[in-house]
Amino acid sequence: MKPCICSFSSRFLPLSHTSQHHLIHQTRLVAKKMQESPSPLMEKVNHTHSKDNKEEQMDQIRERCGKEACELTSSKRISDDIMPHILNLYGSCATSHDFEIYAPHASFEDPLMCAHGVKQIKSAFYAISKVFSESSISEYSVEENIISAQKREITIDTKQHYKFMGRNIDMISLIKLYTEDGKVVRHEDMWDKKPLRNRETVNLPLVGRILEMTRRCSMLATHAMMGFGKDPTE
Repeated sequence: MKPCICSFSSRFLPLSHTSQHHLIHQTRLVAKKMQESPSPLMEKVNHTHSKDNKEEQMDQIRERCGKEACELTSSKRISDDIMPHILNLYGSCATSHDFEIYAPHASFEDPLMCAHGVKQIKSAFYAISKVFSESSISEYSVEENIISAQKREITIDTKQHYKFMGRNIDMISLIKLYTEDGKVVRHEDMWDKKPLRNRETVNLPLVGRILEMTRRCSMLATHAMMGFGKDPTE
């Protein structure tokens, strides 16, 4: 007996022209709906791709802003902000605001005095007007060296003018400022550009120690006479 295969033969028969047209039309409709209403999976993929693009753009913006900030910081000199206050200090017209350039633990030293802390530094500079009728930095040039990211060494080559009992006194001096995080931590004033005499710069350490003690005593006496760093306007 021969097997019957008629029930399956219709699957392999070619479609009529009308059926083909209908199938193509239905396929186009399905494709159009998929474009208009993408599946949740496609939406998730597109959203993830869009989010990645936005994050990549933000990273590029941050990197660009960081580079610009670094260039701006490196081009800005700390001495530009400090110099107006230094001129006021040596010009006997300083206010409490001018001493904000110093860190709380800052030191100041010249051949006569050695001050520790902002209050003693105030006394040292407020005393200038008590001794001299005129004082100023008449000429100066500034050089700023970068020691590290937060540290600078500022060298100020100056010509200073004073008047004592009607007599004009002009002298050259080399001022060195050492800064950390924008604040002065050490201020040295070397008259005639000669190194300050201490245990490290003289041949006999004992003599250097005596000179240091003499400057400290002079500073403490001045500090007491000036009201221990009290601002004149207070």
